[in-house]
Parts: sequence; structure tokens; C-alpha cells
Amino acid sequence: MNSEPIIEMPRKKKAIAKKSSSTGTIGFEAKLWAAADALRNNMDAAEYKHVVLGLIFLKYISDAFEAKHAELDAQRAEGADPEDPDEYRAVSIFWVPKEARWAHLKANAPQPTIGKIVDEAMAAIEGDNPSLKGVLPKEYARPGLDKERLGQLINLVSDIALGDPAERAKDTLGRVYEYFLSQFASAEGKKGGQFYTPTHVVRVLVEMLAPYKGRVYDPCCGSGGMFVQSERFIEAHSGRLGDISIFGQESNYTTWRLAKMNLAIRGIDAQIAHGDTFHNDLHPDLKADYVLANPPFNSSDWRGELLKDDKRWAYGTPPAGNANFAWVQHFLHHLAPNGIAGFVLANGSMSSNQSGEGEIRKTIIEADLVDCMVALPGQLFYSTQIPVCLWFLAREKKNGRFRDRRGETLFLDARKLGTMVDRTHRELTEEDIQRITGTYHAWRGDKGVGAYEDIPGYCKSAPLGDIREHGHVLTPGRYVGAEEVEDDSEPFEEKMQRLITTLRAQQNEAAKLDAAIAANLKELGYAR
Repeated sequence: MNSEPIIEMPRKKKAIAKKSSSTGTIGFEAKLWAAADALRNNMDAAEYKHVVLGLIFLKYISDAFEAKHAELDAQRAEGADPEDPDEYRAVSIFWVPKEARWAHLKANAPQPTIGKIVDEAMAAIEGDNPSLKGVLPKEYARPGLDKERLGQLINLVSDIALGDPAERAKDTLGRVYEYFLSQFASAEGKKGGQFYTPTHVVRVLVEMLAPYKGRVYDPCCGSGGMFVQSERFIEAHSGRLGDISIFGQESNYTTWRLAKMNLAIRGIDAQIAHGDTFHNDLHPDLKADYVLANPPFNSSDWRGELLKDDKRWAYGTPPAGNANFAWVQHFLHHLAPNGIAGFVLANGSMSSNQSGEGEIRKTIIEADLVDCMVALPGQLFYSTQIPVCLWFLAREKKNGRFRDRRGETLFLDARKLGTMVDRTHRELTEEDIQRITGTYHAWRGDKGVGAYEDIPGYCKSAPLGDIREHGHVLTPGRYVGAEEVEDDSEPFEEKMQRLITTLRAQQNEAAKLDAAIAANLKELGYAR
């Protein structure tokens, strides 16, 4: 049973309260965020992000270290040495030198030199753990960071998972880290979208692809959310975490650091490279069983003119002014013979005919690679208010797992789904996620899901001939048709008479309002 206290949230927050990956509620994280945010003062969210997340990471590795340290200390009589770094590395726990241990930081939190002490702790950890080299933030001593507030923040982070076993601490700290990532993305607005894909969108991708076993690849991995959800999917379905291998790449250095910490805090072993995926593909020979990605929307500065003859453009050279179909073909290039890719793109990718994009899309469609298209509602992302879509591409539409769907594509129109959580952001609910993913798995013929059937206004399994008739446009709304309207059994003549009566009453009321407005204007001296 979860021993973590459930903290009642203020009423205005209840709209965004939701179950986390464990059995607790999100109120704990929300309260912690509110306290941490209050300490931000005038610091920009993009800058403060690294201050807070770096401390949470340091707390995690220190907690895991201390739990193992106590275990080894209890085994001294049997020859165990709690100060032997190899004892920790043997069980994939980071070695934490004395000057970097959380107790040391907390004891010095009130000191004006605390910034320097934290920087030295980060450097010491990187020095003893090569996999973290260049990952941890080391800017806590800078003059612009209020040291009194930094000390208060350390005391705040000290309370996370205190006294819990190592595994529980990892779960709690992982949840806090992920929640803070989402809140920083919201605070940063458009810039936040560069490193964070909303969890509910990632879950749709992951649960559609169902990555039980094999190689998972994200060449624009941001803070690593696709990988975290993939591991959670396996755990939720009683699989083994070691059954998947994770490969990723991220071009933004600070975002790459976030990804490394995000995965390390959960003990996820992943090969995450830093570099430009298009111009320096650091996994050139990888053929992935699953590709999961949220590439930058409509990127125009990807220097495509330098890659005109690239071997990845098997379906046509993408335009230099838009990287959408460069990403699509990069995903396909890295897909294994039975692999499947799921990714987010701007809606324009489904219908654009500019600069040869229509021809590339046509070639991909005619190669029978488009498995499913999902139109999502707008306002799901922190980085943009425009609606986006999900593409699913499959190298082989008939294999041992699935029904033979060669020559067919499933179209899902999910634009009416989702719930507004504030004035500008919408989220897909658990029910929405299950409806979308359940429809897809029923169409694929997965066991125990139920039979698939077309639903007007929502889903349609369309043959290739239909897509040709629509000029190789992949917008789901063109295929699913209109939603069926339930017949209210009212005779047509009676309905028309009723509606006309209502219209005339509204017209009379409007005339009265116009007259009242005109009288008020006349009284104020604005008569015409």
C-alpha cells in the first residue's frame, strides 16, 4: 500500500488532478511545485528549471546511495565496505563522494557559500561517474542566484521521499521530476515545447505501438518522455524492462542533459547521443522495431539544402523549407522490416502539396506504409495552439501479431475528445486514451480487444483506392464522414413550424434591444 500522504488540493486545481503512475495522487507534486515556484523570485523559468531539476536529481542519487550504504554498513561483519565505489557500481547505483552527499548539502544550506558547495558536489559526482560527464548543472554559485532562496529550495527538496526505501524514493522522485518538467514547459510556453511532449499524447503513441520487446528509437527525444512511458507500459503489462533497448538523439545540449537525468533517475539504461540527427546521425546502422517521436513542427532551418542526395530520401527529396517529410523518411530509414513508427506532426503534413511534399506523401502511401492516421484536438501542446496529428507507419501490415490489413489505412478523428484543464490547454482523459488505442488494436485484430467496426464521424478503415480518390490526402475528416444524428421522431412540418416561431420571437427580442440601445445613445447625445 502507498504510504505517501494524500494532500488535498485547492478547489481550482481539481480540474488537473489525475492519477500518477503509482497509486498516489498528483496533489503531492502540485504542492511541492507551488512551494518551489514561490522561491523562483524573478528568475526566468528556463533558467530556474535547471536549478530545481538538478537538485531533484542530486537528491535521487544520494537517496539511492544512502540506502545501499546503510545495507553495506549492516554487513561489515561479512566483509562489506560501504565506502567501496565498486559495491555501488556492481548494482548500477551511482557512487556519491562524501562532499556530494545530500546530508552535507542540507547541513550547509544556510551558508552563503552553498552555491559553491552544490557546484563542487555536481563536479565530484561527474568525476566519479563517467556516464554523467557533462550532464549535471554547475551554475549554483553564480551571483544572479539568491543563495538564501537556494538554501530554502534544498530544504524543500530534502522532504521528498525522506525515509522511504530506495525503490519507493526512485518512484516518488521520478514522479516529481516528470511533474516539474511539465510545469516548466507550461511556464516557458513555446520554448517549453522543445523539450517536453505532454504525457497524455505520449501515452497514446506508446499504447498504440505497444513496445513489449525490441529496439525503441527516438531521434529527437527531448527530455526522454517517450522512453519513460515505454518502460511504464512494459511494467503495467507485466513485462520485463530489460526486453527493450533504448536509443535516442537530441540536438539541444541543455535538453539532452534533461533527458540523461530523466532516464537516470528511473534507472533506465539508454544510449542517448547529443548531436544533429540530420547532419550527424549517431545511430547510422540502427534498425528499430519501434520509432516514437515528436519532431519540431514545420522546421525551416534544418539546412536541408546540404542533404539533397542523402540516402534516407527514398521517397523523394524533402523541401529545404520544411523538415516534416525529412523526419518521416528518417523514421522509415531506421525502421526494421517488421517495425512500426508512431509520431506527431503538424496537420499540414496530411494535405500539403507544396514543394513536392504531396508527391512524397503519395509515394509513401502507394508503398502501403501508412497504417493509421489520428487527428487530435487543438491546444494539447505548450509550444503551439495549432491542432496536430499522429502518423503510424508500418513496414509490414501482415505479421504474426496482426490481422492482414494490407492495402488499408485506419483513419481516426479524435478532434472532439479531450478536456480543457485551463483557458489554453486541453488534455486527453484516460477514457479518451483508451478509446483511441482500443479502436486501433481492435482494427489490428489484437486478441481480447473486440471486433472493429467503422463509426461515422469517428473512425473508418479505408482502402487504398479511396485514398487515391482523395488525391492522397490523409486528413481523417475526409474519410470518417459525418457523425450519425439520432432521429428525434418529430415530424418535419411540425419541427419547421416550431423553429420558425422561435426565430420570429428572437427577431422581435432583437428589435426591442436595438430600440433600447438607440434610445440610450440618443440620451447620451449620439443620436444619428
